[in-house]
Amino acid sequence: MVLSQEEPDSARGTSEAQPLGPAPTGVAPPPGPGPSDSPEAAVEKVEVELAGPADAEPHEPPEPPEGGWGWLVMLAAMWCNGSVFGIQNACGVLFVSMLKTFGSKDDDKMVFKTAWVGSLSMGMIFFCCPIVSVFTDLFGCRKTAVMGAAVGFVGLMSSSFVSSIEPLYLTYGIIFACGCSFAYQPSLVILGHYFKKRLGLVNGIVTAGSSVFTILLPLLLRVLIDSVGLFHTLRVLCIFMFVLFLAGFTYRPLATSTKDKESGGSGSSLFSRRKFSPPKKIFNFAIFKVTAYAVWAVGIPLALFGYFVPYVHLMKHVNERFQDEKNKEVVLMCIGITSGVGRLLFGRIADYVPGVKKVYLQVLSFFFIGLMSMMIPLCSIFGALIAVCLIMGLFDGCFISIMAPIAFELVGAQDVSQAIGFLLGFMSIPMTVGPPIAGLLRDKLGSYDVAFYLAGVPPLIGGAVLCFIPWIHSKKQREISKTTGKEKMEKMLENQNSLLSSSSGVFKKESDSII
Repeated sequence: MVLSQEEPDSARGTSEAQPLGPAPTGVAPPPGPGPSDSPEAAVEKVEVELAGPADAEPHEPPEPPEGGWGWLVMLAAMWCNGSVFGIQNACGVLFVSMLKTFGSKDDDKMVFKTAWVGSLSMGMIFFCCPIVSVFTDLFGCRKTAVMGAAVGFVGLMSSSFVSSIEPLYLTYGIIFACGCSFAYQPSLVILGHYFKKRLGLVNGIVTAGSSVFTILLPLLLRVLIDSVGLFHTLRVLCIFMFVLFLAGFTYRPLATSTKDKESGGSGSSLFSRRKFSPPKKIFNFAIFKVTAYAVWAVGIPLALFGYFVPYVHLMKHVNERFQDEKNKEVVLMCIGITSGVGRLLFGRIADYVPGVKKVYLQVLSFFFIGLMSMMIPLCSIFGALIAVCLIMGLFDGCFISIMAPIAFELVGAQDVSQAIGFLLGFMSIPMTVGPPIAGLLRDKLGSYDVAFYLAGVPPLIGGAVLCFIPWIHSKKQREISKTTGKEKMEKMLENQNSLLSSSSGVFKKESDSII
């Protein structure tokens, strides 16, 4: 059922999703976030109407449809992942063209200045994610994604009219990247509203979009730049953002029932209600009280300090180590191809791994990514390097495809938007810092060997940290179960005492009447 334009389509936070009417007596409050609270028990807090009469009955949560309109949502999210990260991953082709257009390749200062365009763009996409999560909670996935695609379109179009490199910091590095961020994160959140049993597979398909675009876009960009130049190429890329703008309209919210919809108030009253919400309702820092999520939010960024180093510096290492080889770009193609395979494969496998134990798949992926990074300098044969890149790409796809399903398991559907937003925001730091440190080591030592050895260490440490999450989560669940069981027992004893008291009163009354 499609909500009207006047009704909000946002994913509700926990504190704002409490039923407005009185709860039935004798019903214990739900336990804290965890697998039992996601998505079945928590989905009622996602994309439902909050307005209604004070004595409204609590509504039944809508079950994820597991298909139907959800397949169109999946394709739209796939286009989003492909267009956003396909353009970002193909920035190397644009980088060379920018150098030719605005300066000289031999100008070290110009190379440094030009490199900041792509680096700033990628960092801003993830840096903005915590802010995007707030907009998603306030206005919903559909409005946030459509607005983001429109901003990205404006930024990319503006970049095609600059006359020097400096304005690109604003138009491409900030405006375009922020628009991509606002379009990207809702594509992760909306999938959990339409799928549950197939969520791992669907996430694998969606994230595979970036692999497909990463393979094809460099070839397309090279042809376009050679034929029409940099500026017209950027205008052609605006077509991708326009399609992304249209795709955002498919993220329609789920409604619980016609009764809930008819009992809802006007959109203006709901907006006013959210406008004056306390600040803690905007940034939901309470999710960090979920210990398992807090550990996850630390372990992932820690692992990523070395994660992106091979992706940034691999081509230069290949040019230095294998100078006589032709078609050196095949190493990047290998990573892109097997990354897509890994997203589909491990996305499907994740559907059969229960609950928070999905984290072990990320542990496995970080172990192999770190190990393969350390093996890059040891490859003296080009074929061996290709094998290393194939394995690295496979487990890269594993890490990415199960990020959203793990977030749903840790905090539940009601808080997943901000949980993913905070995590992606933390990820922006190592993504920005790691590769420059590796470049500095290359400049000081004259080769990439030490840089790649050290790049393999953070994924191993991060993976070790993630190993504690299932144990922490299960311990918390046991505590909640023990507390809930104790409360139920106390309630039963209270009911029994009340029954005995009333029975003794009746017996005394009957005895008095007989006497």
